[in-house]
Amino acid sequence: MIKIQELIQQEFIQAQSVLENFINYPENFKKIEEIVNVVCNAIQTGHKIIAFGNGGSHCDAMHFAEELTGRYRTNRAALPAIAISNPSHLSCVGNDYGFEFVFSRFIEALGQKGDVAFGISTSGQSKNILEAFKVAKSKGLTTVLLTGKSANRLETYADHILTVPHDGYADRIQEIHIKIIHAIILSIEQKLLK
Repeated sequence: MIKIQELIQQEFIQAQSVLENFINYPENFKKIEEIVNVVCNAIQTGHKIIAFGNGGSHCDAMHFAEELTGRYRTNRAALPAIAISNPSHLSCVGNDYGFEFVFSRFIEALGQKGDVAFGISTSGQSKNILEAFKVAKSKGLTTVLLTGKSANRLETYADHILTVPHDGYADRIQEIHIKIIHAIILSIEQKLLK
């Protein structure tokens, strides 16, 4: 039987390995900068960021939005962002139309041309994100996807894709996603404060 300290150490070693693998591809940092530019352009032209995801990615979407409307490291004006997280909306649409439409109905109602639809899916297979991206593209929103595995059909509707390659559990992917999100927010603050 494995000792708990060994188990914990193995978790940190694996997390370090996934992070190092991500860092070893400079293209990832170029993609992050592209996403920063897309988000900044939307904000500077009077548009908003709409973030969404499922489970832990749902929490990451909320975290992303609150760091923009609140603050990350710098005191500055609030930035226009919202996460699709209202329980009454999610349960209403989930019940009346099906869970695959909980994000797309929101974007149908509030998304506008020039906004950014920021989807997070560790599996790259989330049907509700696919439906959201379909609606977003039809309305002229820019779509950004953070994913962790083959995005298949999601890639068809994503303008900007950043993949964390990992075949294990989603938690390792989520750990890199939150680092990416923090890097995006830090860069947005620096860029918009120039």
